[in-house]
Amino acid sequence: MSLSETEIENAANDLFLADEARAQIGLLTKRHPDMSMDDAYAVQAALVRRKLEAGRKVIGWKIGLTSKAMQSALNIDIPDSGVLFDDMLFDNGATVPAGRYIQPRIEAEIAFVMKAPLAGPDVTRDDVIAATDYVAPSLEILDTRILRADPETGATRKICDTISDNAANAGIVLGNEKHAVDAFDLRWAGAIVSRNGEVEETGLGAGVLNDPVTGIVWLAHRMAVYGQAIEPGQIILSGSFIRPVECPQGSEIHADFGPFGSVSCAFA
Repeated sequence: MSLSETEIENAANDLFLADEARAQIGLLTKRHPDMSMDDAYAVQAALVRRKLEAGRKVIGWKIGLTSKAMQSALNIDIPDSGVLFDDMLFDNGATVPAGRYIQPRIEAEIAFVMKAPLAGPDVTRDDVIAATDYVAPSLEILDTRILRADPETGATRKICDTISDNAANAGIVLGNEKHAVDAFDLRWAGAIVSRNGEVEETGLGAGVLNDPVTGIVWLAHRMAVYGQAIEPGQIILSGSFIRPVECPQGSEIHADFGPFGSVSCAFA
């Protein structure tokens, strides 16, 4: 790692305060040009520790940047991950209060809810299927506590910025439907996503590393590197199969997953 412990703690503290103030900080990759992904996950871990100390509880994990389109946009070739907290969970159909987020966007995903732990570098597809309680349609709400672009240079956020910022996650909405993990071919489970009645994005589960189950395998392997594990009862967002949809005030979002179900939310 190239960052010192002090630099890691300072970055995490800046992100924590930015989240509290609903403000944005400058690009960490501008502040630390040699920042590595290990540095970024260290900043994320320090940020998570602050949230736990503030009373938050971990309810799961999210996988991001799983699609080729998103990876190409950030010039990377691997996904990233972040932590879901209890204050991120909204009921299906909920209205997100005005001012809750800075620049909210949504993505459509298949959520896995686990009934058994998953840990270690040797987790397989069969292990994921055996450990899954059920799958459900979901929306992930994204936000960014880091500027999307530097006003001086025009440089955009890089993967290390996003990882540090807890993989840009901010909220989760679960649909009401619960399915056995093998009840559908998840590669063909997809959604039509509309904002205020107009279709914005469509996609299929295969957009997530060819199969959403593969995303969970990837997460278990990545977590093993950092001594972490997926716990029973946790929600895992397997990765978006659409591009993010902007959600300015007054947005009403509906994701129609066909036979798989539906999920919606609104932004006051």
